[in-house]
Amino acid sequence: MAPNPALSSVEAMGVGGKAAEKPGRRPSPAELAAARGRRVPDVIAPGLRVLFCGVNPSLWSAAVGHHFARPGNRFWVALHRSGFTDRQLSPHQDRRLLEYGLGCTNLVARATARADELEPEELRRGAERLRGLVLARRPAWLAVLGLSAYRAAFARPSATAGPQPEVIGDTRVWLLPNPSGRNAHHQLPALVTVFAELRAAAEGSGAD
Repeated sequence: MAPNPALSSVEAMGVGGKAAEKPGRRPSPAELAAARGRRVPDVIAPGLRVLFCGVNPSLWSAAVGHHFARPGNRFWVALHRSGFTDRQLSPHQDRRLLEYGLGCTNLVARATARADELEPEELRRGAERLRGLVLARRPAWLAVLGLSAYRAAFARPSATAGPQPEVIGDTRVWLLPNPSGRNAHHQLPALVTVFAELRAAAEGSGAD
């Protein structure tokens, strides 16, 4: 889908009104280690079509300050090939998601080397924070990217990918596989297919 020209230029730019950053150098091992526990700022605005929610930032994402930045993560390519964006954005262009009525947040804010380092209670607290964020910002859809994390966080052990019975205010919930390259259960073609199903549902809902 083409960018939304009605969105203000301030919303479409990075923190402090700066244009989207070009891809930078690879963080060093020391920088990756120092990124443990850091946060990546949400990319969010009121009334989005879809708010994508990752499990938590990777060390790479925290080191560079952008969502889904670890090499091999398939979020950006799946987003483009499924029709959400008319070009493939790079992680360093994550603020441009707002131009498409999309945003990014995380279930748990702190960065870790692996998602399985998170404790179940941490995931449950993250779900409560996420509910508050969704109620305040009111996206049409919340898309959680991570089946196991969603099951633990929302106490839905049998949840499967696709639309969920959970509704947060007026926001409907969709569950997607984790796009990490480490997730061998879902190859890229299958990932693109489930992203496209969400896009069709979001467009069919009549959301702006």
